[in-house]
Amino acid sequence: MMAHCIQLDMECAAICEAAAQLMSLGSERAQDICSICAAICEACGAECRKHSHMEHCQECAEACLHCAAECRKMATMTENVL
Repeated sequence: MMAHCIQLDMECAAICEAAAQLMSLGSERAQDICSICAAICEACGAECRKHSHMEHCQECAEACLHCAAECRKMATMTENVL
């Protein structure tokens, strides 16, 4: 039941780390990675929301959806800078 949720959690953590690293390097691909990061974080947040009976899943959902919103901002900011 939780396998998909856990998989998305791990993907979300991995892409967030990659996005942070590329942004810190000033990568020309930061916009692309931030867009992908937002999509994965949104998927993770939506999946975690399905487990409303678990408090940690609700906290994870909030964090993932907040991260997705910030990644969308970064993708837009990066686009405007490039």
